[in-house]
Amino acid sequence: MRPEEHVTPAAASSAAAEAPPVPLTMEGSSVLHQMMRIRWSAWRELSGSVRKDVVDEAVSALSEMEEPGERQSALYSLLGHKGDLMFVHFRRGFEELNQVELKLARLRLWDYLEQTSSYLSMVELGLYESTARIYASLLEKGAAPQSPEWSAGIEEALSYQRKAMAPRLYPEIPPRKYCCFYPMDRRRGETRNWYMLPLSERSQLTDSHGKIGRRYAGAVRQIITTSVGFDDWEWGVDLFADDPLVFKKLIYEMRFDEVSAIYAMFGTFYVGLRLRAAELPAMLNG
Repeated sequence: MRPEEHVTPAAASSAAAEAPPVPLTMEGSSVLHQMMRIRWSAWRELSGSVRKDVVDEAVSALSEMEEPGERQSALYSLLGHKGDLMFVHFRRGFEELNQVELKLARLRLWDYLEQTSSYLSMVELGLYESTARIYASLLEKGAAPQSPEWSAGIEEALSYQRKAMAPRLYPEIPPRKYCCFYPMDRRRGETRNWYMLPLSERSQLTDSHGKIGRRYAGAVRQIITTSVGFDDWEWGVDLFADDPLVFKKLIYEMRFDEVSAIYAMFGTFYVGLRLRAAELPAMLNG
């Protein structure tokens, strides 16, 4: 079975009535954001030679970690009072993220950093449109939801999708000058609840919302991660661009779309400039 198989109107109607309300998703890279504050007073007390040794060790470790690939880290110099540095790590699993944390914690530089926040998530691609087709096709074939036949059919379809979407599931960190990161939820209030909408309506709203983002494709790269069960919000959003004004334009335009205007709730925003490992000495020592 392939997601693009033809589905009859009768089957689609049956799917709407009987299929689970949960859209299918595909997950990829595990992602960790670490926001840090530099303990400047303690750092300035060090002699020049000690600072050099500390920085050289950190540059060596970070240079290796920032090499492009699906296992990659990037460092950003944060703007504002929320911190001085933000580490962004993309890895193949939580175990690898844990090793990254431990590797950084063993650096002497870590004695002069204070973690102000962090965010754990996983790259996610939502399959609203494909979900309806897959569910309808399985129902037409007589597979009962949650049965072994149902699960096998879904896995077959997702296996095909994973191969096609591998570059998006395991992306490199875009080499853009600026990064904007923020977490978000879908509203679950007394009068508006995203999760109580029919799957077809959520699919339509999501498609309309996505069209806005696609218009900015050349100016900004967006990576969506799921944090359901992992952190305090439901998703994390990373935007990468060479002009920070595009963050404002994109997010402002999306505010007028129904998905954001009615159902979106946003957490703390972090904006930083890409800081290559080789640039760390100048940043720390002036």
